[in-house]
Amino acid sequence: MAYLNIEIKARCSDPGSIRKFLLSKGAELKGTDHQTDTYFNVPNGRLKLREGNIENNLIFYDRPDQAGPKQSAFQLVHVPDAAGLKKALIAATGIKVIVEKIREIYYIANVKFHIDEVPGLGSFVEIEAGNISAPEMDAVQLKAQCDFYLTAFGIAEKELVEVSYSDLLMKTQGISG
Repeated sequence: MAYLNIEIKARCSDPGSIRKFLLSKGAELKGTDHQTDTYFNVPNGRLKLREGNIENNLIFYDRPDQAGPKQSAFQLVHVPDAAGLKKALIAATGIKVIVEKIREIYYIANVKFHIDEVPGLGSFVEIEAGNISAPEMDAVQLKAQCDFYLTAFGIAEKELVEVSYSDLLMKTQGISG
């Protein structure tokens, strides 16, 4: 099934302040997940297999590379046999890049927050306002939620990140996409 997200990714110099704000607003901590995202070579969008303790999904998404709130259409498939699927996808498409991260996952209603530590890249915060649990919400309402938290977190425009971790990592490794 396809879903809609409005997403923001930003560099985060003080993850503790984001954590403190979220907890003060009653955010539900789902836990801390060590995630391995394997990106595969595909002709359009991005296809990744996420392997973690909390989340194990095949995710296809397409979104523009731009700073600030951006609309992302995605498909999410829960994967009970990640190792088997990974082997098949590697044989079929090859690996584009692998991103490792430690991710704290929080929720306030339909808004998901990530505080990420990505080796080689640093600390980040992500805000994802989605209609997966609120199908009545449209893109305008989801963007308003992102804008609210962008302001509440005090994220400056220069901290906004336009691209995915895969793109950032590939750039630091000198890999062309």
